[in-house]
Amino acid sequence: MNKLSYESTKEQLIDDFKDVVTDTEALLKATANQSGEKLAEVRTRVEESLKVAKSRMADAQAELVVKTKAAAKATDAYVHENPWPAMGVSAGVGVVIGLLIGRR
Repeated sequence: MNKLSYESTKEQLIDDFKDVVTDTEALLKATANQSGEKLAEVRTRVEESLKVAKSRMADAQAELVVKTKAAAKATDAYVHENPWPAMGVSAGVGVVIGLLIGRR
């Protein structure tokens, strides 16, 4: 999945959670003074929003796991093929981090 698609998925997930929060607020307002049909309608809407949000969250989690595994495999393959450059980069990153920590 490319970066544009990732951003689109991220935005959809944020929008879904905003919908859940909005529907939950409506549910709280509806239960404060009313009961019956309107309450059942709001509850149904909240349940549906939660189902959609959970589904998208599970999809995003599965996609993240797949991407993480692919990145780990690619890194492992690179390090096995190029051990010295990998060690050099690692040492350089370690020095930079050490310098940053030492400045505090």
